[in-house]
Amino acid sequence: MTFVGPHAPPPGSGPRSFAFEVLLSVDAGPEVTVTRVSQPYAGLSLTTAPRTPFRTEAGAARTIVITMHVTECGTVPENAGLPFLDVTLRNTRAIQEQSFILGARYAQALSRALQVACSNESGHHQNARDA
Repeated sequence: MTFVGPHAPPPGSGPRSFAFEVLLSVDAGPEVTVTRVSQPYAGLSLTTAPRTPFRTEAGAARTIVITMHVTECGTVPENAGLPFLDVTLRNTRAIQEQSFILGARYAQALSRALQVACSNESGHHQNARDA
């Protein structure tokens, strides 16, 4: 799984949503079905396009748009150091969960997107504490 870059979130995603494009490549073997994609932060939910489950054949690559929505700013990191995606894969032989660390560009893009999504929220909490 390779990080491609930021992507426009789908219409109607909400004000605290953002999206990224990743590329899933299957080098060899039987086709792979992605049954689940998740991430570790409690205050962040995600959806994929295409929606899971979806298949990718050996020797092929598939573009996936991952849309994240901040559900609670207080539980997401201000600076995502080594963020990862958990992906559950299935083929004819096995089911396997793998964690993909998508690198520094993904960490920076995720951190920026979280800061933007929560900028009004954190300012609101700060003012409430100061009052």
